[in-house]
Order: sequence, then structure tokens, then C-alpha cells
Amino acid sequence: MKYVTILAEQIASVDFSQVLETSEDTLRYNNDRSLALLKFEGETPSFLEGKTTYDYEEIMQILDSPDWTQED
Repeated sequence: MKYVTILAEQIASVDFSQVLETSEDTLRYNNDRSLALLKFEGETPSFLEGKTTYDYEEIMQILDSPDWTQED
């Protein structure tokens, strides 16, 4: 599985048939909702080409950062 973060304003360009999320409502956002996380398998979808792709370990470091960690 591969992971990409995108700017929230780029969500309209997401083809949800090519990623593992099903809609804007199922995306995980950072705390200020400026970034969203997408997951996909296989080839990089064309709308994500040129964006930084992360593996599991890399994305977990990002998601564990204060910018993504949600406080209860």
C-alpha cells in the first residue's frame, strides 16, 4: 500500500475509484484540515503523479506528529 497527502483544496480532483477511500467523507485530515491522506495500491493514479509517495513506516511517522495527532 502507498500513501500520499494532498492539500484539502485538491480533493475535488480525486478519482475515488482509484484510491482506497470511498469519498471525501472517509478521508483522514490533519488537525487544521489543510491536508488529507489518500491510500492506494499498484500504479500511482494520474492525479497523484508528482506527489510524494510514502510507505507505511514513513506515513506512520507523519501521522504520529503533532500536526496529525488528534487529542481527545
